[in-house]
Amino acid sequence: MIKTLIALNIAVFLGWYVLPAEFMFTNFLVSWNHLLYGKYWTLLTSVFSHNQAFHIFFNMMVLRSFGPIMIDLLGKRRFITFYLIAGIVASFSHAAVSAFYLHQPELPALGASGSLAGIILLFSLLFPQEKLLLFGVIPIKAIWGALAFVGIDIWGLIAQSHGGGFQIGHGAHLGGSFIGLCYFLILKRKFRKVSL
Repeated sequence: MIKTLIALNIAVFLGWYVLPAEFMFTNFLVSWNHLLYGKYWTLLTSVFSHNQAFHIFFNMMVLRSFGPIMIDLLGKRRFITFYLIAGIVASFSHAAVSAFYLHQPELPALGASGSLAGIILLFSLLFPQEKLLLFGVIPIKAIWGALAFVGIDIWGLIAQSHGGGFQIGHGAHLGGSFIGLCYFLILKRKFRKVSL
């Protein structure tokens, strides 16, 4: 399943280089304006969309690292359901935050980061003592790493509201993380005794 998800992401990535730009912008970017115009499918298609090599490489590395563990825990059906719901909520969160907090309803987003934020937070809540590499370098307990990522996204969103920060979909990350938290709370009884 992870290979299939990666293949879909690569196919859409290549689409940015071989298909008409207007088609890709219309169908593989999510924004509040797109939703207002009825392009609801972009809530999902943007989750599989990357147009920069570093972006897709980093996201697919995270998916390859955490995906198999979560599939073992959740099973394929629950994993893909969680992945897609986290991605759709992340896309909607970006669109809503851009429109009503940043006052930029035209601001587009793409990428699997929202789904992956949900996966990382869920993993960290299930295995809080496991080690993560913050920014791929600094070893840190999973729960502190996840909280650091959430904190960075909150800070980044506030900075963006004042015209600063980086061009990162902090709203999408927070939306995905919210689904990770919700899923953990719903299933915590089942996973109460799970440990590595």
